[in-house]
Amino acid sequence: ILKGFKMKEIPKIEINREWCKNCGICVEFCPKNVYDFINNEPIVSRPENCTECDLCVVLCPDFAIIIHGVKSKKEKV
Repeated sequence: ILKGFKMKEIPKIEINREWCKNCGICVEFCPKNVYDFINNEPIVSRPENCTECDLCVVLCPDFAIIIHGVKSKKEKV
């Protein structure tokens, strides 16, 4: 283990399937390619790429995406 080296925390990205209409906006607009569209629904393929920019959260017309990550933890402190 390297002293002083901190591993990047990977945000937990939640898609509420009851609300999601599978429009694909999150897949199209994510600047870090976190999502893929598989079997006609978006899935979180690369959560380690997420920078918590919240673009997917803001653009989702169904309010179906929640990011539980480092930024949200810092804001609560």
